[in-house]
Amino acid sequence: MERPGAATLKGNPLTLIGPELKPGDDAPEFNLVDKGLKPVTLKDTGNRVRIFSVVPSLDTPVCDAQTKKFNDAAAQLPDVDIVTVSMDLPFAQTRWCGAFSVDHVKMLSDHKDGSFGANYGTLIKELRIESRAIFVVDRDNKIRHAEYVKEVADFPNYEAALAAARSALAATA
Repeated sequence: MERPGAATLKGNPLTLIGPELKPGDDAPEFNLVDKGLKPVTLKDTGNRVRIFSVVPSLDTPVCDAQTKKFNDAAAQLPDVDIVTVSMDLPFAQTRWCGAFSVDHVKMLSDHKDGSFGANYGTLIKELRIESRAIFVVDRDNKIRHAEYVKEVADFPNYEAALAAARSALAATA
């Protein structure tokens, strides 16, 4: 499924591949790769509340800031797992984390087959990178919050995602 014009980059329309997920939807499966090149699926991420922070590339200012913001938030939410997903190679993700002392978020790469992007509706057809998005997934693998940032260069609504994570925690406490 293609969604023409679902995102823009500096005002230029982009096509997103995949569905537009909404709260209440089941979290789709994916095949990502961790820093050790080990495959990681949805099941492998466990059954805690998770925030999936999706970024185009860590080597851009907004992605850099977004990942650092969620790294700081992770320290305040010990019962929530925060995962950054990008097309960056695992080696680049590891280098970036080391350079900025980012150690509270888990980094996963979609470079191998783009399954996260295609299944979560964040794969940019024209560039084969991820569009900026945030998903909060509860313990039952239900989407509790989904934000697709229309302009890829804009920041997401951090507070809405963090509030949804806190709500998902409270609902199962």
